Amino acid sequence: MDAMLLYSETPNLHTHTLKVAILDPSGFDGDFNFAAFQRHLLRRLHLLEPLRYKLVDIPWQLHHPMWQEDCDLDLDYHLRRVQVPAPGGRRQLDEVIGRVASTPLDRNHPLWEFHFAEGLAGGRYALIGKIHHALADGVASVNLLARAMDIEGSAQDERDNDQAGHTATTSELLRAAARDHVRQIAELPGLIRDVAVGMRRVRRRWKQRGQHPDLAETFDAPRTFLNHVVSPQRRFASAPLPLADVKATAKALGITVNDTVLAIATGGLRTLLLNYDGRADRPLIASVPTATDKSDRITGNEISGLMISLPVHIDDPAKRARLVSLATSIAKEDHEIMGPELYGRMMAYLPTALAPTAFRWLGQHDVPNRLMNVAVSSVVGPRKRGHFGGAAVTEIYSTGVLSPGAPVNITVWSYVDQLGIAVLTDDQTFNDPHEATDAMTEAFAELRRAAGISVGSGSQDGVQG
Repeated sequence: MDAMLLYSETPNLHTHTLKVAILDPSGFDGDFNFAAFQRHLLRRLHLLEPLRYKLVDIPWQLHHPMWQEDCDLDLDYHLRRVQVPAPGGRRQLDEVIGRVASTPLDRNHPLWEFHFAEGLAGGRYALIGKIHHALADGVASVNLLARAMDIEGSAQDERDNDQAGHTATTSELLRAAARDHVRQIAELPGLIRDVAVGMRRVRRRWKQRGQHPDLAETFDAPRTFLNHVVSPQRRFASAPLPLADVKATAKALGITVNDTVLAIATGGLRTLLLNYDGRADRPLIASVPTATDKSDRITGNEISGLMISLPVHIDDPAKRARLVSLATSIAKEDHEIMGPELYGRMMAYLPTALAPTAFRWLGQHDVPNRLMNVAVSSVVGPRKRGHFGGAAVTEIYSTGVLSPGAPVNITVWSYVDQLGIAVLTDDQTFNDPHEATDAMTEAFAELRRAAGISVGSGSQDGVQG
């Protein structure tokens, strides 16, 4: 999976992710600035081992690239300052985040950057972490973030940075590649058998379920304004939702919080389709990543994906939510029948010499993406409030990556008492990316009304504007 995320990176499809933390030093009895953050991170590097991984290509492309661990770090390169334009509100910060997301990471360095954003209203700051997806998926990112922050009630573990370790020689890399090839050859017959058995079981279960006319057929994602060749430039938009309100809505509707997130996305996408295409007459298909383990690891990708039907053609929000819940349960059942780890096992056999060229061609040509229309992800973030160098983390947002022909990624992270909605897109899809977050916010209000919950004006702490 890590290698696939490297191969699929093209000039217009960057495969880094973003983690954005809003920092409020108002309750800190001391000075907080860029230098304070530098000191904080330096004292935590021994806990953040993946930040010292550097990509190493195997000679003659005989195998997937590997990580060289314990590399030297040039923190002057990796830690950067950026200014948020006045008046320093949400829209100005989101514009800066879009610019940060628009440039790929340099593979000659460890694959991460931290941009320290100054100039937010109210004396706040933002930390924009850009990390290659090959380095960490959602589970690993949550655990890395927890190590980087001071979490309330947890002990601090700080010390001086360790020195760089051993650098692998060419012969060591080739021996490691050879050992892995031997293992893969031995495992291939079992993989082929498991794929055949899984597909047979899924087909049998589909026949048993019968037809669901309001759900999309597999490999039948409709062509919409959301689907075109992705441009290299990125746009970003964010919005917070109170987690307690989301949980109450889910309970009232009799569905899960994850189903509620998908229902909110469905309602927002319906509005956008009506505005841009003038119609929303067919269900969309969302690619929803799911973790195949929930360990405390801090690197790598242990993920698979669910293809979930989003009934944007349904006007009634309560019915939409029930259909989303049904589609999710079907996708999860098929995923379990097929085998949660099967997708990752297959990715290990991507041809090293051919995969990057194939992904590049796919990303640059207007080939209809029949597999998916949009990516939607929901991640459970830290449950306790954290601090960086004394500044409280008040909000967290995250983004995934854009796929060929699908330039919209919706990622929702929970953090303490809120859900942070983040939309990453290119500069060709929306007139303003905040149309997407506004549509989702309104879809949530609509869902609450359908659940019989009154929607007050309320107020939300966070970045204003």
